[in-house]
Amino acid sequence: MKYFFLSFLFVAAIVVSAAGFRGSKSELPPIEILPDMDHQAKIKFQTSSEFFADGLGARRPVKGTVPMGYEVPQAPAAENPRPPKFGFTNGTSYYHTGKVGDYYGDGLPPEVEVTTELIQRGAERYAINCAICHGASGNGKGMTSRYGILNAFNFHQAGSTDPTNQAAYRPDGAIYDVIVNGKGLMGGYSANITVQDRWAIVAYIRSLQTAVKEGQVTVQ
Repeated sequence: MKYFFLSFLFVAAIVVSAAGFRGSKSELPPIEILPDMDHQAKIKFQTSSEFFADGLGARRPVKGTVPMGYEVPQAPAAENPRPPKFGFTNGTSYYHTGKVGDYYGDGLPPEVEVTTELIQRGAERYAINCAICHGASGNGKGMTSRYGILNAFNFHQAGSTDPTNQAAYRPDGAIYDVIVNGKGLMGGYSANITVQDRWAIVAYIRSLQTAVKEGQVTVQ
């Protein structure tokens, strides 16, 4: 038993010597066993720096620099407004809303030319923004479904490619509208995906449905 108490006192002495008494103060820096990168040779945002002649820590990018993945818009921002949901009265065409009057339209608008490049762009944007929930094949079994977070829409469920099936079919305009405004647990992606890319995703979903229907792609 005495060895137990001796061992206990020894361990307690080590803990106290390393951590100090609770509430005690010291001007010495604390012992950091895991510093977690608290001390780095860096300049924080909006702070000055004596390293540069102008004294500014923030530096302007090199002339001509653009963000990675940035593309010059095909039309000015005024011609590509937010959908009417946000209170704007312009931009009510089928190209911008996915609707013809009060109804969802079907088929791609005249502004969208179906090309191999468009489908490839849609596949890329789908993989980035949609596959996490809807799955790579569009079966609704993405990463989120594995953890019980969300059961996303299955683009290949029975009747989803049959326009006469009102319960399962989603017109092109309806898919576009969901991309913009979201539905259910899905939030809108209007701030993340441009108008042209939204239609590219719609075109890719249609090509994916056709591929699955013809047996070119297997849904797992």
